[in-house]
Amino acid sequence: MTKTQTLASPASFGGPVSTAGITRYRMVAAWHALAPVLVFVSMLLIVGILNANYLKPLGISIVTASAAPILLVALGQAMVLNIGSIDLSNAAVSMVAAILVAMWLPAMGVSGILLVLAVTVAIGILNGAIVAYTQVPSFALTLGTLGLLQTAALVTSDSQTIYVSENRELIGAFYSNSVLFSPLTFWIGVLVALIYWAVLRYTRLGLGMTAIGKNERAATLSAVPTNRIKIITFAISGLSGGLAGLAIVAQAGSASASGLGSNLLLPGIAAALVGGTSISGGQTNPINVVFGALTVAFVPIAIQAMGFGAEAQSLVYGLFIITVVALTTSRVRGAVIK
Repeated sequence: MTKTQTLASPASFGGPVSTAGITRYRMVAAWHALAPVLVFVSMLLIVGILNANYLKPLGISIVTASAAPILLVALGQAMVLNIGSIDLSNAAVSMVAAILVAMWLPAMGVSGILLVLAVTVAIGILNGAIVAYTQVPSFALTLGTLGLLQTAALVTSDSQTIYVSENRELIGAFYSNSVLFSPLTFWIGVLVALIYWAVLRYTRLGLGMTAIGKNERAATLSAVPTNRIKIITFAISGLSGGLAGLAIVAQAGSASASGLGSNLLLPGIAAALVGGTSISGGQTNPINVVFGALTVAFVPIAIQAMGFGAEAQSLVYGLFIITVVALTTSRVRGAVIK
């Protein structure tokens, strides 16, 4: 085959490209596969050079504990982004879940935990059904759900902090016990990432999710049950938000509408994107999202180690996230969030 002959490539949406174009596409794909890990390792090296104390067991414990709820929210977000949609409500789901756990755990024990997860999955199913059957853009729908859930959190908690008075050990053990200086809440997130990765790679459901993200019309013509898959994907996002709520209560022993976990939306989206998830759908690797969450959780420590004052940290944080997302996110021309 000569260099002037053409081949079909995903980069051209089925159109003809030269072998040089295919090589370039493969190099870009390889970069986006490795970028999340390289960015995280680079950050560790910089922080280690500036202040090695941050890489000691206490520093690792702090970072991974902070990363746990971010990771779980980001994993749900990554699955939704993979089908070409977005879920702006899953961080609010985690906040509602945390409040419900704090309220129900003392009296109901394990049953209360399972009931909370059922509620968060139901919220996801409702979001997915509306997106699938009414064609309402997911951005607009979940933005509205976000507002509803924030109000529900305030009303349910009466704008107060709810402390877990009994049965706290049922969930607190996941934070107090650790492996490799990292709490079990973080390792639960890693396990969830591995499960989601296996689903995307080895199951018909996962292949259908990616097909919808790449080209929903083609997926429909190929008899992929797009509506059902959308509902399942949003249900997964709801479940991930519920698990994040459990991680919040395990760490804090309490929950409130303005406490720990109330600002997970932007870090969750950033972690998914820094983890290499395409904003336009059709590409994600949940394992890389783990590194994205660690990177986002490490940013405040890195900024501190670099000597920036508190007044400049928000600016540096924003610039850093924009730069890293630009380096790690795979972009596809012509695609939009649905």
